[in-house]
Amino acid sequence: MTILLEADDVGVAYGRHKPVDGVSLALARGELMVVVGPNGAGKTTLMKLLTGEVAPTGGAVRLDGEALGAIPAWRLASQRAVMAQASRLAFPFTVAEVVRIGIDSVGRALTRGARERIIGEALAAADIGHLAARSYQTLSGGEQQRVQFARTFAQLRAGRTSTDRQVLFLDEPVANLDLSHQIALMESAARLAREGVAVIAVLHDLNLAATFADRILVMSGGRLHALGAPAEVITRARVRDVFGVDLCREAESGLPVVLPQHYAGMRPERGAA
Repeated sequence: MTILLEADDVGVAYGRHKPVDGVSLALARGELMVVVGPNGAGKTTLMKLLTGEVAPTGGAVRLDGEALGAIPAWRLASQRAVMAQASRLAFPFTVAEVVRIGIDSVGRALTRGARERIIGEALAAADIGHLAARSYQTLSGGEQQRVQFARTFAQLRAGRTSTDRQVLFLDEPVANLDLSHQIALMESAARLAREGVAVIAVLHDLNLAATFADRILVMSGGRLHALGAPAEVITRARVRDVFGVDLCREAESGLPVVLPQHYAGMRPERGAA
């Protein structure tokens, strides 16, 4: 197992407030890890610490064994791609031009033909080929999210000319998507993982997390509450305690199925398993 991303007791404090406190994790090549937790649990702050957007006040983050802060920006661009919660553009770029941005910093040595092939692959991976000539600013929020996923896809493909030890960070990538595109985007992320990319994603949908994750990390109150395989982590007691909703299991697959308590049709006793 090749570990590409490590966090050792990492955290950040703003005075007495600690949005992330003492989190440790290791993300392996080819693994898809999903971070879940209620609002305010520290999920996005953890992602910002792992990507280097926020400097930790405690602990350390390493990318492929090297301190994150010591890696020059030009190398980082080849090693990892980040899809943030929201990405605003002030200029009237077309969709294809936004996707091309993912290549510009890492694919300068590529031929024009190679660049166009990568852009085509990225558009297809996000199911936005039909939007290539549209202005990014005229798109719906969900369509813009799919464009941003295509941009990160293109960046990883271009960066692969320098290294195949890559990490993809996805912060709430399906928040504005309809159900079919939620599944399609996560399937594309899972394919990248099967190709050897280490993928870490923040999701709110526990059902989606249980379907696609190799491991799930549960955040609660800024701390790591649990980390493990979906069947081990998404238990009835944990979901009730952390999220305040009930859980049942789908009969055929055995996967966790999370339902609000009034849908579940019962409000179990606190001590129920």
